[in-house]
Amino acid sequence: MGIKRLIQGTGILPTTSLRSLSRGILLAALVGVVAGLGAVAFHLMCVISTHVALVLGARYEQGGPANDVTWQDLTDAAHRGGQVRLWLLVVIPTLGGLASGWLVYRFAPEAEGHGTDAAIDAYHYRGGLIRPRVPLVKMLASAITLGSGGSGGREGPIAQIGAGFGSYLATRLRLSNSERRSLLAAGLGAGIGAIFHAPLAGAIFACEVLYRDPDFEADNLIPSFIATSVAFSLYSLAFGHAAFEPLFAGADQLSFTKPLTLLLPLAVLALAMSAASLIYTKAVYGVSTLFAKLPLPRPLRPALGAGLSGLFAVGLWYAMGPLGAEAQHDSLSVLSFGYGILQKVLTIGPSTPVIAATLLVAVGLGKLLTTALTIGSGGSGGVFGPSMVIGGTLGCVVGLAFAYWLPDVVGQQDVVIFAILGMASFFSAAANTPVSTLIMVSEMCSSYVLLMPSMWVCALAYLVSRGWSIYQKQVPSRRDSPAHRGDFIIDVLGGLTVRDAIGHGTTDFVTVPFNMALRDMSYLLTDTRQACFPVLDGQGAYCGMFSLNDIRQFLYDSPVGELAVAADLVNHTRQPLTLQMDLSSAISQFGDDGFEELPVMEAQESTKVVGLLRRQDLIATYSTRLLAMRREQQL
Repeated sequence: MGIKRLIQGTGILPTTSLRSLSRGILLAALVGVVAGLGAVAFHLMCVISTHVALVLGARYEQGGPANDVTWQDLTDAAHRGGQVRLWLLVVIPTLGGLASGWLVYRFAPEAEGHGTDAAIDAYHYRGGLIRPRVPLVKMLASAITLGSGGSGGREGPIAQIGAGFGSYLATRLRLSNSERRSLLAAGLGAGIGAIFHAPLAGAIFACEVLYRDPDFEADNLIPSFIATSVAFSLYSLAFGHAAFEPLFAGADQLSFTKPLTLLLPLAVLALAMSAASLIYTKAVYGVSTLFAKLPLPRPLRPALGAGLSGLFAVGLWYAMGPLGAEAQHDSLSVLSFGYGILQKVLTIGPSTPVIAATLLVAVGLGKLLTTALTIGSGGSGGVFGPSMVIGGTLGCVVGLAFAYWLPDVVGQQDVVIFAILGMASFFSAAANTPVSTLIMVSEMCSSYVLLMPSMWVCALAYLVSRGWSIYQKQVPSRRDSPAHRGDFIIDVLGGLTVRDAIGHGTTDFVTVPFNMALRDMSYLLTDTRQACFPVLDGQGAYCGMFSLNDIRQFLYDSPVGELAVAADLVNHTRQPLTLQMDLSSAISQFGDDGFEELPVMEAQESTKVVGLLRRQDLIATYSTRLLAMRREQQL
């Protein structure tokens, strides 16, 4: 208690409970511990499954980010060479899709797809509830899907792992729905921040991805900061110094010294990436709709989608034959994570050859197709990783085009800038997350020097792409979220008084003298639609009210009914409203009893009733104000 009083005495925590603060920090840290350990476990599972299925099985070494932990880092094993077994690049993904589909549809059907959408859905519509088995099933199914060659990323699975534990912890401790949602979001951000070496972006992503409009779940920011810091620290502790390095190497030597001349070409880049993101979104959900119509058991659909991805990859291999063996190998980046070619793109420089634009277009559009086939068919994986490959390769193509047609404006040294900003603008458009995406790409590529152009392209891409999202469970804003239903009624009605609402109601009403006999009052049942009646004394001053229900209880009691008058029915405890009273107070007064109408006075000291306010009046006023506010936002 002495410490608490000392801290509160400084004015730092004037109203915050020290116990509540400590509990919040501890719970967020616990979520971070599990999210960090989950990120470690999931990454190891992906490394092992990829090595066994693709390297040992198909003899395909896909490569990856320079600072990602690989099989060679874990085992010091020598690289295995040999000719790629192309036929196994069809068989292995098919078998992986079959195993993944059986796991998901047998134990946790909500684990299908890209995972982040399921966490968003739980946040808005399920009070933050995620079944405890979902993260485990998601981890296994995703490791099998990605490790066997299915096209996807790691953000969806790890998001669901961290979010699932946050939900489980809150449920076990019997916390409120609001606290459960907060821990869910913290776990979502913590897992992503750890596995992508981007802790700041992960925390912000968890607050931004929930909404399609420029809205933000600010209440979750501090828990996300704490959870992500702990998760990233544990991930770094497990994998050493490499985890502190940006995921991709080669971009830290960039400079942005021609802002005015590059802004227009970068605007073209943003528009091109927005168009590509629209195709990406339509492809993923178009394939999902198509597979849903197939007369095929659901557990078999991921196998078909992964098998078709493998067939496409093999076809692309042969199509790239004229470009040489290295191009053929790079074309297989349409499978699994596909980060190998992205790392190559980011290391383009004076001493390295420029990658053929034909190959980059083929991989970018091919990755779009294979991801749609894998995820749309029900396979388990994320959509962020493929977005980086698609945006990076297609952004590089835009840069190469400008370098060819306008060499004085865009030089060869600027092509990597277009690749990095292509990654940022593509996912900003696809996910409606411009802030977290520009930070995440900067953290992954160590390219904070590109922060200003990233703001430019992400803002443009976001504005152009407001009509679609790869995350279908996003809602427009907090006002539209069922999680916040009721939170904004007072905000919407802010500044309005009873005088504003009574215009929707009635100033033409019936009052009852205090000495009116019950037999006369019974005619009120047929002569008016009022449900409540103000009672006036001999001077016409308000002295109380009664409802139709109060009359009914005397109608069948003849002796009492002959003697009863209005004064016998009156309710003296219900205080009337005033014209100056704010509507939030009026709502509270209606909530305290079952009256459908309340009398309204001119002022607090007045005794004259000037109208009745009904519950319907409040609803009509709220609806009118909300519609006007939405119209103002659209202008």
